[in-house]
Amino acid sequence: MTDQHQPDAVPPWVERGRERTQPPTLLALRDLVAAGSRVTHVVARRAGLSETELVTLEHLSREQIGPAEVARRLEVSTAAATGIVDRLVARGHVERRPHELDRRRTDLHITDSGRGEVVGHLMPMFAALDRHDASFTEEEKAVVERYLRGAAAAFERVLEP
Repeated sequence: MTDQHQPDAVPPWVERGRERTQPPTLLALRDLVAAGSRVTHVVARRAGLSETELVTLEHLSREQIGPAEVARRLEVSTAAATGIVDRLVARGHVERRPHELDRRRTDLHITDSGRGEVVGHLMPMFAALDRHDASFTEEEKAVVERYLRGAAAAFERVLEP
């Protein structure tokens, strides 16, 4: 049995000191990942939030989850997640509501002000990405999507226990 975290073959550019000889696609992906990290940091600072608070709002803008799921996704203790949620509730960005089916559980709902913090600061980027996306043919988009989904799967493999 092989270790799932070991690559089948080590790419030649992995050797120390040869990072800049990576294929252009991998260099561009590296740049995108680095820019994404900077965006989270800068937007959180501009919004007066911690990065974990901003990431929590991003999760809640996509779906309703509970405090325990916030802890799991952020990889923090439930006590730390409660503190994050408490701060977001105090700012009016999140509301706690009883779970629809199990009243013992709590769901977190992003408010209009919480959504505004996420979308408002990111709207110029979203608009630019939309314009960029429109510049590609459907065939080109299919290739880009296949590449990005494969890259995302490679990232997910690192996150596996």
